[in-house]
Amino acid sequence: MKISQNTRDIQRYLALDIHKEYVLAGGMNAKQEWTLQPRKIEMGKFREWAAANLCAGDAVVIETTTNVWDIYDIVAPLVTRAVVAHAGAVRQIAEARVKTDKEDVKRLIRLLIADIVPEVWVPPQHVRELRGLMSYRQRLVKTGTMIRNRLHSLLHRHNLLLPEDGLASRAWWDQQGAISALEKIQIHQEIAMLAQIEQHKTEVDQELGRQSVGEVWGKQAVRLVQLPGLGVVVSMTVLSAIGEVSRFESSGKLVGYSGLGAGVHDSGKEHLEKRITKSGRKELRWAMVEAAWRAIRISPYWKEQYEKYLRRTRRPNQAIVVIARKLLVAVW
Repeated sequence: MKISQNTRDIQRYLALDIHKEYVLAGGMNAKQEWTLQPRKIEMGKFREWAAANLCAGDAVVIETTTNVWDIYDIVAPLVTRAVVAHAGAVRQIAEARVKTDKEDVKRLIRLLIADIVPEVWVPPQHVRELRGLMSYRQRLVKTGTMIRNRLHSLLHRHNLLLPEDGLASRAWWDQQGAISALEKIQIHQEIAMLAQIEQHKTEVDQELGRQSVGEVWGKQAVRLVQLPGLGVVVSMTVLSAIGEVSRFESSGKLVGYSGLGAGVHDSGKEHLEKRITKSGRKELRWAMVEAAWRAIRISPYWKEQYEKYLRRTRRPNQAIVVIARKLLVAVW
């Protein structure tokens, strides 16, 4: 959402291109004349540089990247206006044959001067922290899946059946004569890592449980878990992705933000609906699809809805996306 700003208050327009070890900063006036030639500032010296060089009357645009919020928190209190640009949308608007750091800064500044920067919402600290925790949990799940896949690969390599005690049965693996001593070292370490991963995930889930009844998220989480298919983890994932639901003026806006809306080709007399856009937050799509699968198993109403769309499309994945989209409308 745009923040209205009296352009007469802006004396200088700056862009910050964030890299891992440095920030490239450049500035222009309203006539697109360089007032600050692009220069590299080491990441460790950026706070000092910002305090000495940024001031009221500056408008600053920052392109989204991994540590964008750290830079934003330094810059925002110092300047008249600070916006964070959607990296993908900027590339679509300002696609160019020549791509250098200096050209990137120039394009960002020109978008800022024209007031057509595709802005992203700046989440408050408690939303960022929850997003960080959910992202960490997802990495734990992904790592656990990779370990299980490697153990399954060993089963297939030696034509072994999955043991009754599961993949983590170290004693069972030790009894398999077809497995070499070197492979057993790998297996022992994989099992140990898997146990540690599961312990970490349990601790994260316990913290999510506490957050779901806490002062910050409790009221919203209690509402969400009443919907079929939304447990604590899914509900907290949804809340972390949405943040403040009041910023979506309609359920359609939220569906679009999730990427669960269908793309449309509308030209002349031709009107075609395409697959979902997948242009929004992927963790929100995952959460709603996961909730949809659970909902059709436990709720007669959602099962009936799913079967209706399945008869129409004959494609389970398409039918479940419809249910996920309808559940997201209910979330809104």
